[in-house]
Amino acid sequence: MLLHRSIAVDQSYVLFGNLAQEANVPAEGILSRTLYQDERVKVVLFGFSASQELSEHTASTPVMLHVISGEATVTFGNQVHELGPNAWAHMAANLAHSVRAKTAVTMVLYLLKSGQ
Repeated sequence: MLLHRSIAVDQSYVLFGNLAQEANVPAEGILSRTLYQDERVKVVLFGFSASQELSEHTASTPVMLHVISGEATVTFGNQVHELGPNAWAHMAANLAHSVRAKTAVTMVLYLLKSGQ
C-alpha cells in the first residue's frame, strides 16, 4: 500500500483521509486536481480563493457537486443558491451552471461517465 499524506492506495481502493487538506487553496486563483478517474467516474478537487469564479458552463455528463468547506454562490440553470460546508447537489448533463466563491472554498466534483 502507498501512503502519501492522507492518501492510501492499494489494488482495491483509494482513500483520501482529509479532502480539505488536499485542496491547497491558492492565495489567488483556482486550483483543480483530478483525484481519481476510471471508466465510470472522474473525481476533481477544486480549491477557490475568495472571489474567484467559474463562469457559466455545461458538462456533457451528469455531475455531483460537494462543498467541503467555505461559502459559494452556485447557479443551476436560472436558480441561484448560497452553499456552505457539506452542501451537495446533482446536476443533469448539459445543465448550465456557475460557481463564485464568497470565501476560500474546497469543492469536489464527481463527473459521471456514460452508463451511469
